[in-house]
Amino acid sequence: MSNRPNILVLGVGNILYTDEGIGVRAVEALQKAHAFSDNVSVMDGGTLGMRLMDAIMECDHLIVVDAVLAGDEPGAIYRLTGEDLRKSLGFNDSMHQTDLVDTLIFCELVGKRPEAVIVGMEPHDYQSLGTELSPVAGQRLPLLCDAVVAEVRRAGGDCTPASDGHPA
Repeated sequence: MSNRPNILVLGVGNILYTDEGIGVRAVEALQKAHAFSDNVSVMDGGTLGMRLMDAIMECDHLIVVDAVLAGDEPGAIYRLTGEDLRKSLGFNDSMHQTDLVDTLIFCELVGKRPEAVIVGMEPHDYQSLGTELSPVAGQRLPLLCDAVVAEVRRAGGDCTPASDGHPA
């Protein structure tokens, strides 16, 4: 048995609000395009908030994929840690039911808080009702997925492209 860390890739967001669902759309694309090592779990967290606590406490390294409001141009891709986590929509109590920072604090209170990083994208439109990503976010989705793959590898996991490669 190896000592590799348990890594959770968690896509969050509300897929009913255009680019707010970028995290969920990214994990869907990753699951289609890649096979992950056995120490990596990829999960659609949607807007579950506190209900994600069990899954979060079981991992050593948490990679959250989400829309991020950091003031750059739409489609910009970010890697955030520490206090910068609050730039992620899931970490500032937007459409999500519970602030993910609160969820991490509860995990810490019970003695199991993983190292957390956000891999995110600046949304073009996260307020319009619609299940499709904006053209900008859709075009940049493969780059967001590449950034998540790099983060998985940095954390001690691995993945290989599926036979059909990147999603269209």
